[in-house]
Amino acid sequence: MSDVSNGDERIKEISKFRQALIRPELGGIVGTVAVFVFFGLFAFDSGMFNSQGVMNWSVVSAQFMIIAVGACLLMIAGEFDLSVGSMIGFAGMMIAIFGVTLGWPMWIAILVTFAICVAFGALNGYIVVKTGLPSFIVTLATLFILRGFTIFIPQTVERKTIIGGIREAAEGDWLAPIFGAKIGAPIFNWLGDMGIISVFERGNRAGEPVVNGIPMLIVWAIGLVIVGHFVLTRTRFGNWIFAAGGDADAARNAGVPVSSVKIKMFMFTAFCATVFAVCQVMEFGSAGADRGLLKEFEAIIAVVIGGALLTGGYGSVIGAALGALIFGVVQQGLFFAGVESSLFRVFLGIILLAAVILNTYIRRIITGER
Repeated sequence: MSDVSNGDERIKEISKFRQALIRPELGGIVGTVAVFVFFGLFAFDSGMFNSQGVMNWSVVSAQFMIIAVGACLLMIAGEFDLSVGSMIGFAGMMIAIFGVTLGWPMWIAILVTFAICVAFGALNGYIVVKTGLPSFIVTLATLFILRGFTIFIPQTVERKTIIGGIREAAEGDWLAPIFGAKIGAPIFNWLGDMGIISVFERGNRAGEPVVNGIPMLIVWAIGLVIVGHFVLTRTRFGNWIFAAGGDADAARNAGVPVSSVKIKMFMFTAFCATVFAVCQVMEFGSAGADRGLLKEFEAIIAVVIGGALLTGGYGSVIGAALGALIFGVVQQGLFFAGVESSLFRVFLGIILLAAVILNTYIRRIITGER
C-alpha cells in the first residue's frame, strides 16, 4: 500500500486559518468591523449613530443591498449585468408613464413594468447563452438601449425627463404600499415615549417623530438577502448556480441545465433592479431619466467586497449584503464626519482594488495555483 499521506491533494489537511481565509464572507466581515470602528471613533458624536443617523445609512445600504443580491447570484453563475443602473431608471420611468401619463391604476403600472424589465433580463440571458458572447458586451449594449429609451420616451410623451405625481397617483392603491409604505410606527413611538431612543426633535411639527417607521425598501432588502442566501445554500438550484459558474461544461455533463440557470439569474437581477426602482419612485414621488446612474458598478463592487470571484463559481449573498452595508455606512459616514463627499468614489476605487487582490489570493488557495 502506498503512503497517501504525502502529496495526495484529496486528503491534504487545510489549516483552520486557511479555511477561514477561503470563506467568501471574510472580506465583508473584516470591512464591516473596520468601517464601524473607524466612524465610531471619528463620527460618534456627529449624530451618525442616533435614530435618524442609523436610519439614513440603513436606507442607503438597503438600496445597494437589493441590487447586490441579484448581481451576486448572477456573478456566482459566471456572468455580469452592466444594465442594472439603466434598468432602474427605465423601470421608474415606465411606472411614471403608465401610472401618471396614461392614468393606469398604479398596481397595473407596477406589474406591467416588472413584466417588461424581467423580459429584458430574459433577453439578455438568452442572447448570452445562445451566442456565446460575453455578458459584459451584451449587457453593455442593453445599458445604452435602456438609457436611451428612458430619455426618449418621456421627452416624446411629456416633453421632459422628470415626471412627478407618482405619490398622488398611488393613493389608495393596494400594491404601491408594499414598496413605498413604512412599518412599525407604533413601536418607534413607544420607544420614544419610554426614552429608549430619541425619536423626537425640538421644533418638529406637533411632535411628529423623526423616525416614524421602517421603509419597505429595508424590508425588501432583508427579505431578498434571506431568500437569496437560502436558495444559494439550501437548495439544489443553488448548487446549480455554483456549478454553472464554476465549470459550465462539466456541469452540463452532470445534467445541470446551465443555460436555464443563467437566464433565470439574469431575470432575477432585472427583478431586483425593478424592486429598487419602484421603492425609489414611491419614496420621491417622481421618476427621472438619470436615476440609477453607475448603480451597476456599485452592485458589482459590493459583491466583490463580499467575496465573490470575478471568474464565477464562488461567492456569498451574506458577503454581498455586508459589502452593501459598508457602502451605505461609508457614504453617510463621510458626511457625518465632515469629509468631502467626492472622496466616496476614491474609497470605492481603493476598496475594489483591495478586494480583487484578496480574491485573487483566495482563488489561488482554492485552485492550488502558484
